[in-house]
Amino acid sequence: MSYNDYNLEYVTKAERAKMAQNTIEKLKKKGKAELSPVIITGNQLAQTWWGKAWNGNLKSYSDYSSRIGRGSSYVRNGAVLDLKIEQGTIKALVQGSVRKPYEVEITIRPLLPEVWEKIRLAGEGKIDSLQELIEGKFPPGLSELFTAQGSGIFPASKEISFYCSCPDRAVMCKHVAAVLYGIGARLDKDPTLFFTLRAVDIHDLISKAIQSKTQTMLSKSRAKSRRILDNADIAAMFGVEVEAMVPDAINNTVKKPKKRGKRT
Repeated sequence: MSYNDYNLEYVTKAERAKMAQNTIEKLKKKGKAELSPVIITGNQLAQTWWGKAWNGNLKSYSDYSSRIGRGSSYVRNGAVLDLKIEQGTIKALVQGSVRKPYEVEITIRPLLPEVWEKIRLAGEGKIDSLQELIEGKFPPGLSELFTAQGSGIFPASKEISFYCSCPDRAVMCKHVAAVLYGIGARLDKDPTLFFTLRAVDIHDLISKAIQSKTQTMLSKSRAKSRRILDNADIAAMFGVEVEAMVPDAINNTVKKPKKRGKRT
């Protein structure tokens, strides 16, 4: 197919959506029933913290600012026929202006070990469960650390490379942009895929956070037990009952410990 063919076959959004549905049905008949199309419901491209944070990070790509927005209309109209996330790789099929879908592959570098270690240490004692993490329910300070430009866990533009089978010679075509937004929608469904994509172990983050919180609770428990033992030692040594020093509400005096004596 020539570049002229690509330019001449312009279709409306409604026509592209219909083409996308027809293509999905044809691919399924050919045995590709494992297709995972991106379906956007509602007015927002993403609904959850992870999906919104991913899309927010895309807007920071100043070198692609003139191209990234073009993908939003494509993904809204169901043009992303298939999207699969693996470790460091996203593979997708996108319906363009011609009947045959374009193949898109995006590669993202793994998260640097030193960055992950910083995130892990920052999360110690601040995340109660895996459920809280995937729901985005963590302190604002941790949220800011996750999304920090250049030092957070979301990839910078220099960490991403991509390929599309379309003839568009632009650095980033609208099909790649559509897939990038499709990732945000996919993270809405399963936020754990983000950690798969960035090649880090989500359970390591959770176990370390819970372990830290458990150690803190145990330390407090030991301190309390130590105070109880200390009181018992005092009682045994002086033969007195150690009571709480409670002010008397009437004469504003303090009750003294009772002496243990022999009964007559």
